[in-house]
Amino acid sequence: MRILLVDDHPLVREGVRTLIQGQPGHAVVGEAPDAATALELVATLHPQLVLTDIGMKHTNGIALTTQIRAQWPETAVIVLSMYDNPEYVHQAMQAGASGYVLKDAPSSDIVEAIAAVAAGGTFLSAGVARPVVRSDGPRPLLSEREAEILNCLARGLSSKQIAADHDLSVRTVETHRQNIRRKLRIEGQAELIRYAVEHCRSA
Repeated sequence: MRILLVDDHPLVREGVRTLIQGQPGHAVVGEAPDAATALELVATLHPQLVLTDIGMKHTNGIALTTQIRAQWPETAVIVLSMYDNPEYVHQAMQAGASGYVLKDAPSSDIVEAIAAVAAGGTFLSAGVARPVVRSDGPRPLLSEREAEILNCLARGLSSKQIAADHDLSVRTVETHRQNIRRKLRIEGQAELIRYAVEHCRSA
């Protein structure tokens, strides 16, 4: 995973870079202190993932996310922020971000977020996930694939049936189910099925 870091605080970039470089299979290929530099580096370095702060001078991280996703849709974005305001989270995800990680969350959140995005999913720090679920409705920040699987569960399909219908492995379907449960703060499989039936029957 080729990663670009965008933050106007060098110490923050250093800390995140050190964390990422310690993970096998990940490499920080560039760093930018602002959005303009970030766009130049995305164009030249072609990172697979951009980790960006929200609060930067001139152009904020949400606007940067919109620009990156519009010009390089194959490049994923994870927002790193000190703000746990649900509105910021909603705006970031609407802009195309695949994750929202709080800067005061455990460092493991960044590692988990990168892994989730690499697998095609999304990630929210625990501090923001529950408020977003409450404010934005029954399926707040699920990926398109996760929403499809939730609808399949509502129809009573098993993981094996879902895998066959969508040309996926059973293991991949199970991973998506785990991601859905984590995002929606659902404890068990029975509760997941109940949630799917209640919220997706009309979808």
